[in-house]
Amino acid sequence: MNAFVIGNGGWGTALAMVLHGNGHDVTVWGPFAEEIDAVRNAGENTLYLPGISIPPEIKWTSDPACIKEAELIVLVVPSRFYRATLETFKPHLPANALLVSATKGIDEKTHQRMSEVAVDVLNHPVAVLSGPSHAEEVARGVPTAVTVAGEKAEAVQQAFMGKPFRIYTSNDVTGVELGGALKNIIAVAAGIVDGIGLGDNSKAALMTRGLAEITRLGTALGAKPETFSGLSGVGDLIVTCGSRHSRNRAVGERLGKGESLDEIMNSMKQAAEGIWNAKAARDLAKEHGIEMPITEEVCQMVEKGKDPRQALSDLMTRTPKQEQE
Repeated sequence: MNAFVIGNGGWGTALAMVLHGNGHDVTVWGPFAEEIDAVRNAGENTLYLPGISIPPEIKWTSDPACIKEAELIVLVVPSRFYRATLETFKPHLPANALLVSATKGIDEKTHQRMSEVAVDVLNHPVAVLSGPSHAEEVARGVPTAVTVAGEKAEAVQQAFMGKPFRIYTSNDVTGVELGGALKNIIAVAAGIVDGIGLGDNSKAALMTRGLAEITRLGTALGAKPETFSGLSGVGDLIVTCGSRHSRNRAVGERLGKGESLDEIMNSMKQAAEGIWNAKAARDLAKEHGIEMPITEEVCQMVEKGKDPRQALSDLMTRTPKQEQE
């Protein structure tokens, strides 16, 4: 297929390499011509995926009009820039293209999932791809399994499926997408646990109760609870809360060690969706009467600079409850 990846970050680059490995003709778009030229000249995405050679057959462009002949379009733009980027591409979108959203986030203003934003802007059905899949490992061909849900999920499965990259299908778009978005917030909290210097007990409890929050909100929004026991739920939560590759966990660790959020964010080139999406998730939960105490404490730390140790104390001294409440 003629595949077009919108987004030249690490994840977009890694997915382009997967598609190229499956025999597709791949073009990657990025908004800044100088970044695109640098990748083309170096044969490596030194900004977002350093140390990994990129096949020379993959094409690079900063021209949105190059999408016109695409048969498969992969949307891999950070959530904060997602809507505006799609507006740029709307006039050039091929009518019959297969669209896949691989961005894990929530719209900060509307609280929509990314596929909902895409449908609003493009008026075109969109499948979603999510799961435990750090770009650094996918690009190196490390065995990985993810889930795709939505319109023409089987066609997306066929396009991406390869020996190192296994795709499962699901009919729960809401659950697959929310699992990928909400786990980033819990990963920030997991990083704070690491930064404070707490132990395995603390992190296991944090992750388990974080999954409970994700499931509560997800099911309230129409997701199937069993989805959060799968790759896009607990699978993605495990890898994001524990991996050295996780930007969200790394931000949390630095917060736990006492750095200010401004210092951390100003030093990063790539997005940390958990920081951007914490407030949106908290507000979305309030709209539906869902309690999300870990997410609330992350918001307090991000928005008001609350001391992480005080946040931990407040979580541990909450009113006693049954586990399944």
